[in-house]
Amino acid sequence: RSPGSDPLFSGLFLGNTRSLDPSVELLQDNPCLTEFITSVLALPEPSPSILSFTLQLAGILAASENRFQHLQQEQLLVRLFGQDGPLNSAAWADASVRSGWVRGVHSMVQHRPALALLCRAGGIDVIFALQGDPSLFVASAASQLLVHMLTLSAESETAKPATTKDCDWPECAQMIIKHIEDSLRSSSASHIKQSLKLLTSLFGSCHAAWTKVLWSGIAKQIESFLMEETAQAQPMLANLLLNMAWSPVFNGTEGSFWALVTSALEHLTPVQVGPLAVGILKFYKCPQDVRIQALTVLLQPMDCILRAASQPLEYSGLLDESVSDPTTVESLLSSKSSCAGLLCQTLTHLEQLLSRVHLPVDLPCPSLLRSLMTILQFCHGLLSPASPLGSTISRILINSSRVQGSALDVLAALSEQKGCDTLIGSVFDVLLAYLESPNTSPTVLKKTFQATSKWLVHLQKLSCSNSQWQQTEKVLEGVFLVLQKRLYSPCWEVRDSSLEFLTVLIKQLRDQEEFRKSLLSSDVPRLTQDLLEDPESYVRASAVTAVGHLAFITYFAPESPVIGNWYNKENTVEKLQEILSMDPEGFPRRAVISIFTEWLRRGCTGQLEDTEQFVSKVIQTVEHDLDWEVRLGGLELVAIFCNQTIYQRGLSEHPYSPVSAAVTSSVHQEEVLKIFCRAKLFSFLFQSLCDCDKPVGQRACDLLIVLSSNFYPISTLEASEEIGNSPARPGIAWLQRTLRQGSLAQNFPTDGVDFQDPESMMLALGTIDFVELHDELNKSTDHLEKSPKSLLEDILATVGTIEENEADCY
Repeated sequence: RSPGSDPLFSGLFLGNTRSLDPSVELLQDNPCLTEFITSVLALPEPSPSILSFTLQLAGILAASENRFQHLQQEQLLVRLFGQDGPLNSAAWADASVRSGWVRGVHSMVQHRPALALLCRAGGIDVIFALQGDPSLFVASAASQLLVHMLTLSAESETAKPATTKDCDWPECAQMIIKHIEDSLRSSSASHIKQSLKLLTSLFGSCHAAWTKVLWSGIAKQIESFLMEETAQAQPMLANLLLNMAWSPVFNGTEGSFWALVTSALEHLTPVQVGPLAVGILKFYKCPQDVRIQALTVLLQPMDCILRAASQPLEYSGLLDESVSDPTTVESLLSSKSSCAGLLCQTLTHLEQLLSRVHLPVDLPCPSLLRSLMTILQFCHGLLSPASPLGSTISRILINSSRVQGSALDVLAALSEQKGCDTLIGSVFDVLLAYLESPNTSPTVLKKTFQATSKWLVHLQKLSCSNSQWQQTEKVLEGVFLVLQKRLYSPCWEVRDSSLEFLTVLIKQLRDQEEFRKSLLSSDVPRLTQDLLEDPESYVRASAVTAVGHLAFITYFAPESPVIGNWYNKENTVEKLQEILSMDPEGFPRRAVISIFTEWLRRGCTGQLEDTEQFVSKVIQTVEHDLDWEVRLGGLELVAIFCNQTIYQRGLSEHPYSPVSAAVTSSVHQEEVLKIFCRAKLFSFLFQSLCDCDKPVGQRACDLLIVLSSNFYPISTLEASEEIGNSPARPGIAWLQRTLRQGSLAQNFPTDGVDFQDPESMMLALGTIDFVELHDELNKSTDHLEKSPKSLLEDILATVGTIEENEADCY
């Protein structure tokens, strides 16, 4: 019967044969393996899944040269991978059989005898044909197989072939190289593309010296493709040359290769050459003239935009001269079908460059910023260019959200570049126009918020150094006026993005007096508070986060400002606790526990109420939460509370450092233990050890290991002797048995152990082997769920109903 999907079986055997001794003993000790292959070959019409599995199994077994010879003696490999095998059967029409054949060959070809078999049996010709297979998976696998075979053949017999004559290459390498050369010279576009794809993969993965010899035989043909304007191979040349540029074999100072790159930069279309140009600019070993040329190619569309914005030109363009004909770029930007695509590609590449810490080339940031603002103005109808080209481009780009989003990403990245300060006023004019416009889509608005926050931080730095308070105050006033309107938006995505933007601003600017003053004089804090009741859970979660960070300004600051009666800190805390215990969605509850943790980390909860009571109340709420991330958040709260409590009693040097030294003061030890018991920490921690979600149990165990090492540093043997006669021992033993059951424990011993009794908890910390529990929790469940036995049980469970359950079995 069919055992199901072949990937399942191949994974099963792949994981269990490779670890064995690579000798013929495997086949001798398990004759059922060869018997199985023989029986499948004897079937008149084996099912495709069985045949595919058999091909892959045979390839894995034949990866060892000894096993290969054993299978060869029985003529099994020739019958499977030769011309008399599945190649000429009806089953070959099934893509899974062709895939199994390629994968089997790939596994088998690890030694020269396997290469020789394929050459003699005509297998290489089959692989050549499979490069054009209608199944993309088969075609890709065939191409990768040829790369593997060429590398193995060339490196196993000769490390450095001196010439490109056939006699200098091993037999298999000769056949593959001749196929590549013939395909490149053919008139078949598909054959040319297949060989270019193969070469791209080869030069990207293999950096041996012989690849340079291979290249010397085909370089002229590749160069000819660049000169053919209609050549279909041109789109693939950029990736080929880029992979070669990163190879140490080609990236030296040799002029011929870099001359070819220069030719590609000149002759490929702007869309085709973009990936090559940005790849070259990321590369440090490139000649300076090639790097400048690549930058020119990349900036050409931006230069065209800037020059098209006005007539006559008000500003100097980005470029003094072009690498290729400027009319080509102008033509693409004048076409509705290509304008947005070219600009988005260019902008994406610019963002990649700007995000790098170090660049081997200087970007003309001020001119680039002008070009960006021009694009954004075109897209929003804010600019009426006088030139015919500018008018055409502006009509094409109006309301193009793709281009707007890409341009805003680059604009955000430019906020950290030098030389753009003189344009900061114009930047905020454009950003505020986008924020205020009802036509700005939610996606574009979110990116506008992100860019605005970056530039506001930059403006704040300028204000501190240049005393530009007036400009900062004006910009902040405009931002908060817009934000008030956006928080009223009927679109929940807009409300959500607005709250996220507010949170980012508070995190970055809350120490600045101008920011605090502008924020608190607006209606934004009250509206944010109101959105805690929003019908959309994502918005409620964002409102929780915003309110939590707003608290650092309103009543956690050293000198809290006097604000309206609407903001009452007790009401706010009560509202957040209500959300934590009552909200039906997980996102707002996660946000609350995150905010409470942040408050505790910054030492703010003492201003609310007694910190011990605060922590106790929170963990009693979250221990019953159905969302494991909320429970995990509760454990993080406990970790901070424990560290701070121990630190405050002088038992640790830092409030957040893992406490590793033993607690030496018995007075302090008892005091800290009583605090933890009163806060009901141990009940939460021990129940979390049995949590059905593994991350919760792991984190609880980590915390208990730390506590155990501090409160009970003596050895387990000494602990056992000391507590042997303790009346609390039966309860502790019960607890330990329960913990060993982990998430399978049905009844947690809440009655047998007093988790608020310091003596009992001291005994528990000294008796229970938390390290052993930690090892059990860290053990992957794969040994149960992905074992051969488990997989076979899944397979057997589907017998008779394979069509219905095949996906589940896989």
